[in-house]
Amino acid sequence: MKKYKIRENDKVMVLAGKDRGKIGKIKKLVRKKDRVIVDQVNMVKRHTRANPYTGESGGIQEKEAPIHISNVAVVCDGCTKPTRVGYRFTEDGQKRRYCKKCNELID
Repeated sequence: MKKYKIRENDKVMVLAGKDRGKIGKIKKLVRKKDRVIVDQVNMVKRHTRANPYTGESGGIQEKEAPIHISNVAVVCDGCTKPTRVGYRFTEDGQKRRYCKKCNELID
């Protein structure tokens, strides 16, 4: 299993693509394809057919599409800038993530 420094519910900024500069929370990590789904970013339209058995209505629906993990950066709460993430051990022995710009703990 691949190890990422980004986790679900992290606040991230999109660095590349049509939604460059937008900030949102990560809804889901797609580990097999190295992608993330960010809330209200990279919206696409899907044409769906109505299904009377499940009660779904047809029409055009908008949903989030995955973005490659290299195109997002974690936004630090302390300095409010996109930053790289490092690891540091605290006094009680826990491994914690921190902002490389302002040295503040992210978790």
